[in-house]
Amino acid sequence: MKGLTLFSRAAAIAAALWIAAPLAMAAGMLNVNQASADELVSLNGIGPVYAERIVEYRAEHGSFESVQELTEIQGIGDKTVAAIKDQITVGE
Repeated sequence: MKGLTLFSRAAAIAAALWIAAPLAMAAGMLNVNQASADELVSLNGIGPVYAERIVEYRAEHGSFESVQELTEIQGIGDKTVAAIKDQITVGE
């Protein structure tokens, strides 16, 4: 980045991160205890309504202790959990 101004360097780094962040997330698993509703809708079968329900459940009950606990949310059943279990984690 020789010859670029500080602003130009910052803009180039920001652009690289903006492009790389979704790729990094795609390679890893989404932590349902930390994910926003916007992030949760990226999961198969989870739309905006279910994503909001996950966030609300987490706010009321605390962190999920298991992926299977998602079935406690109205409308999310075993089939949905089975479809997303390889994409999500509840952390360590």
